[in-house]
Amino acid sequence: MHHFIWNVEPTIFKFGFLQLRWYGLFFVGSFIIGLFIMKKIFIREGKDPSTLDNLLIYALVGAIVGARVAHCLFYEPEYYLSHPIEILYVWKGGLASHGGMLGTMVGIYIYARQNKLSYIWLLSRMAIPGTIVAASVRFGNLFNSEILGKPSELPWAIVFERIDNIPRHPVQLYEAFSYLIIFAILVYIYKKVSPAFSTKLLPGIFLILLFSVRFLLEYTKTEQATYHLSIPLTVGQMLSIPFILLGIGWTIWAYKTTPKELR
Repeated sequence: MHHFIWNVEPTIFKFGFLQLRWYGLFFVGSFIIGLFIMKKIFIREGKDPSTLDNLLIYALVGAIVGARVAHCLFYEPEYYLSHPIEILYVWKGGLASHGGMLGTMVGIYIYARQNKLSYIWLLSRMAIPGTIVAASVRFGNLFNSEILGKPSELPWAIVFERIDNIPRHPVQLYEAFSYLIIFAILVYIYKKVSPAFSTKLLPGIFLILLFSVRFLLEYTKTEQATYHLSIPLTVGQMLSIPFILLGIGWTIWAYKTTPKELR
């Protein structure tokens, strides 16, 4: 059986020590798209969008710092605890989405406090473009030929020629397209229910759907951590479970505290 061969150069161009990589383009580009979506939401709900450029900075910095620290501590702890200075070497790769989520939430909190906005209101609206960021990161992983799937003989399996000649699940695409579907679901809910109910509901739905996808697709991924757990779950699955439980609890709270006539 013939499989699709993937052999894309991760770097778009180099100029001296500077370089532009596809991953960085997707990552930063997704935040710019997210900023555009948030401006639409602010205008729709009568909020002042003039300070949103600062939100981009807070969310971007929070995501990078959180993702980097989480990767170092949860996926390669022995190495980075022995070489702590290399935690700062973000350009060498190694970002964990779970940490990026927490870092972004912290950045959003700081922005909300400084601009006197409801944190939950802002968090619920940021969940919508957050799915675009998650999808873009996985497209970036595809161009880096990383976060590889397990070997597969399915007709849509991909050979990542920069790594080996084994056809694999294109798990990066599985995740990316799943997150885009979640984006569509969140937009539908946002437009369908009342603003007050969407404020309570969207974060919970976001957490349940996104991290359930992450948990399930771990079964098609190669092991990402440099160590093994003594239970039949990966590190990514273990890190996803608290977010799923939080999402379930959050969604129950949203329904219990919102009368039917206000939904």
